[in-house]
Amino acid sequence: MPGTYRSPTERSTEDARIPGRRTPQRRSLLEALMKGHDFLSAQSLHNTLRLKGVHVGLSTVYRTLAAFCEAGLADVVRDSNGERLFRYRPSRGHQHYLLCRSCGFSAPVESTAVEAWAQAIADTSDFAEVEHTVELTGICGDCLHDARRTDVAGRPASELSPDAGPAEAQDSAKD
Repeated sequence: MPGTYRSPTERSTEDARIPGRRTPQRRSLLEALMKGHDFLSAQSLHNTLRLKGVHVGLSTVYRTLAAFCEAGLADVVRDSNGERLFRYRPSRGHQHYLLCRSCGFSAPVESTAVEAWAQAIADTSDFAEVEHTVELTGICGDCLHDARRTDVAGRPASELSPDAGPAEAQDSAKD
């Protein structure tokens, strides 16, 4: 990571985790992914790298992120539009997340039951190397709280009459 001293051992350990060729572009992408705290799109990571002066194509970013996922360096989820979002995985263990459909906030969730279920299906179905995808989405508490404070027209709830329902709020928003 630029500006942060890393011993040769730390650098070689990080480099050893990079799948395929250990190019400057792959190192830069891994660093950008590691600095992100939420899930990020390939395009936003590509833009971050370009702003830092790293010359890398968008297709290379997509291919490298897929390799990072395969190697256990990144987790991937899909947003409500189907776009893949990526997040650095600091440990080798598989992780599931609850993703806010409104703001994109993500929180890791305990998934022992899901993992046990997937393993039980594999054990009883005569399949090997079973993989699974579990997408958990919802509306986080902050977004839910914000939605309750405003009506559909974006007005504070305090400006609505006490007996105005959602339909009346929509009708008044058209005026």
